[in-house]
Amino acid sequence: MPEDGSDRVVGRRTVLKAVGVAGATAAMGTTVSATPGRTPGAKEGEVLVGVSATADDIGSTVAQYVPGNAEVVHTNETLRYVAVKFPSTADETARKNFMAAVTEKDHIKYAEENATFETQVSPSDPQFSDQYAPQQVNADQAWDRTLGDSSVTIAVVDTGAQYDHPDLQGNYEADPGRDFVDSDSDPYPDVPQEEYHGTHVSGCAAAVVDNGTGVAGQGNSSLINGRALDENGSGSTADIADAVEWAADQGADIINMSLGGGGYTSTMKNAVGYAQSNGSLVICAAGNDGTRGVSYPAAYSECMAISAVDSNEQLASFSQYGDGVELCAPGVDVLSTTTETRGGYEQLSGTSMATPVTSGVAGLTLAKWSLANNELRSHLKNTAADIGLSSDEQGSGQADAYAAVTTDPSGDGGGDGGSGDTTTGSVDGTLSSYADYDDYTWAWTYSNPSQVVVELDGPADADFDLYVNTGTTQNASPSNYDYGSYSMDSQEQITIDAPDDSTDMQIDVDSYSGSGSYTLTITEYQ
Repeated sequence: MPEDGSDRVVGRRTVLKAVGVAGATAAMGTTVSATPGRTPGAKEGEVLVGVSATADDIGSTVAQYVPGNAEVVHTNETLRYVAVKFPSTADETARKNFMAAVTEKDHIKYAEENATFETQVSPSDPQFSDQYAPQQVNADQAWDRTLGDSSVTIAVVDTGAQYDHPDLQGNYEADPGRDFVDSDSDPYPDVPQEEYHGTHVSGCAAAVVDNGTGVAGQGNSSLINGRALDENGSGSTADIADAVEWAADQGADIINMSLGGGGYTSTMKNAVGYAQSNGSLVICAAGNDGTRGVSYPAAYSECMAISAVDSNEQLASFSQYGDGVELCAPGVDVLSTTTETRGGYEQLSGTSMATPVTSGVAGLTLAKWSLANNELRSHLKNTAADIGLSSDEQGSGQADAYAAVTTDPSGDGGGDGGSGDTTTGSVDGTLSSYADYDDYTWAWTYSNPSQVVVELDGPADADFDLYVNTGTTQNASPSNYDYGSYSMDSQEQITIDAPDDSTDMQIDVDSYSGSGSYTLTITEYQ
């Protein structure tokens, strides 16, 4: 589905260039620093400013435009954003005026509020004495083939987690993670009685299987925790984005984000894009509002959106749904680990639970098959079980561990379809200035392709962006696109599952600032 932000850049074009053909055959040629004492959790009054790669120093680039009553309190060199804190006495108008003014300055790509995200859980009283989630996704059958592999890492971006829990410590890595809320190296909960969400999520994914203790997750993947939400279950865009970047840098195969509600932000879009480009599969909660349409970050094209079903395989009353949903999983009264101060185990409900169940299935799948993140995403969908719900409710179906483990990915059937065949085309080009761009079309090789990946590799000292339209003959542009990747540098990637192949795909390579040569690569999967 088209993503928000399509009016981000307007009016840079004056002349439409001729469309080049990219071809359709295989033969065609972290550094994070924060001011000590930042308040944990939500960070109201902060503005995040994105700085293009064409600026030498992101902090000083922004600082020169900051009014006297505000200050730069945080920088992220990898995602290239700066957090500017306004005093509590500053009104909303002052922040809005700053955002409007700073985006007119050289090298400034965006300015936005440091939005707040929250856990996606709906606590309920226990109604069942035993687990049902592993059985419902057939993880117990998959265990006959593999119990999982410690070389597969699932990063839980959440509240802190009790990593020394008797049913988790065997799968948590020796270095269990990092705390982005309190800016330290220990992601243990500050207030275990209240801060239990991350522990529950961890157990849904990878509570130790076959250890004679408590419950079982979906498989024995390794766990790490990026604590980005405080004991109230709230966290800022900046903390979550930093945690996602960190998880990707740790080599996480899967990043679980059982959180949402902050809306579209360029900072988070860049963070999940960074994770995808670095090989992580980002799996996110669809949301708990019970309405049509999935929450962010699940709504980004880089992320898999997961809805929740109950033990009768009916859509949970709280689960959001819509054409953005890719898979569903058990999310009602799910029994999992909790902090020992709360008793060690409890049942919780939410798309927060369905998401790590899916992440656990993904981890179990990687224990059997060597797959890139985009291949894993397709394989999970291609092997999902149709449980009789609409595609808006279940996506491709319910995650099915046994099918994912026993089905050879090179011959996937069902779901989005696909035989495992691929075709790749690439083209080299050069952009001369911020006003320059190149447009291309891609003529589809396969009928009903399962996926297409569009990648841009541009110069390090420039800022090039990538835009794509499907199902139309209209050229893509910064002001008119279905899919966009516009990080602070020139390394961009767009992945589209089940693309609309009714017309050639329209691709735009655009210079936001700077010049240089680039390579555009398109990989189409049958």
